[in-house]
Amino acid sequence: MTAKVHLIRHGAHDDVGQVLSGRSARSPLSAAGHSQAQWLAAHFGREEPIAAIHTSPRERTRATAEIIGGRIGVRAQVVEALDEVDFGAWTGRSFDELERDPAWREWNRQRSAVRPPDGEKMAEATARAVGHLDALVQRGWNGTLLCVSHCDIIRGVIAHYLGLGLDRLLAFDVDPGSVSTLLIGNWGARLLKLNGGQE
Repeated sequence: MTAKVHLIRHGAHDDVGQVLSGRSARSPLSAAGHSQAQWLAAHFGREEPIAAIHTSPRERTRATAEIIGGRIGVRAQVVEALDEVDFGAWTGRSFDELERDPAWREWNRQRSAVRPPDGEKMAEATARAVGHLDALVQRGWNGTLLCVSHCDIIRGVIAHYLGLGLDRLLAFDVDPGSVSTLLIGNWGARLLKLNGGQE
């Protein structure tokens, strides 16, 4: 049995690249984010049948998933395991401000070891997302799944299945509105696509 998993980063919102939104209550899609979600909806409308859409509970991921689901006729299901990393006290701070924080710089050097203040370690966040996917495979999932999640969660999942250390997460990009695709089975996993999107 093999699951085909499309890992989709939510569409852009106004704080992308400016503020660490994390688990902030509000993060509506921007106009660019809506355009990205519409492109994703059209793209998956032309793809193989999609068995399910699983989404993080954040506003920006749910909105992206609902636009895709509305186009392909699949209702999105909220899955807590796909939630954003809990960045604790860093949530809502600008990246300019964070760059002046030695703890933030250390986090980006050693994702495998550093815990955000009052937050979640990268290994913990990755483990819950991977655990969700592994459980599906173990139950015999044999279809195509869309998982709408967040940059660092997607990076962590890909790194896990490729056997990369978490300290290497910043070696590849996962852009807003992008698609990365894995085949996952009891035999292991294979990366088919990384950070694909609109041309």
